[in-house]
Amino acid sequence: MRAVIQRVSEASVTIEGRKEAEIQTGLLILLGVEDADTNEDAEWLAGKITRLRIFGDENGVMNLSVQEIGGNIIVVSQFTLHAATKKGNRPSYIKAARPETAIPLYEYFVTRLENETGKKIGTGKFGADMKVALINDGPVTIIIDTKNKE
Repeated sequence: MRAVIQRVSEASVTIEGRKEAEIQTGLLILLGVEDADTNEDAEWLAGKITRLRIFGDENGVMNLSVQEIGGNIIVVSQFTLHAATKKGNRPSYIKAARPETAIPLYEYFVTRLENETGKKIGTGKFGADMKVALINDGPVTIIIDTKNKE
């Protein structure tokens, strides 16, 4: 799984003119699922993200997690995070999981986040044409790949 995590002061997902999810302070997570991903990847990633200390404390130091500040989360599926661009100019998405694999893992990841935070997680709709709006706070953007744990 590959995630782009953005600390936001606000974010929303709109589908066909209707807001599906909207938050204030928290995280917008773009999530790409690949064929090799498992429930264990989802569990590890959900735990890592909810404990990431990327919010400012009373001294302005990034020392607090989304849980500690009571922030909210939106997760948007994004298969293009697995684009291969090495050859040519047209990206290949061969590593991106097909919907029958990706949807259950995406939903499991969202459930794990809900269990970790004790909050409802906002989502888009898998495979839909979504309009994602955000105000990146900082900006703070972090990329995590479960196949490349640094």
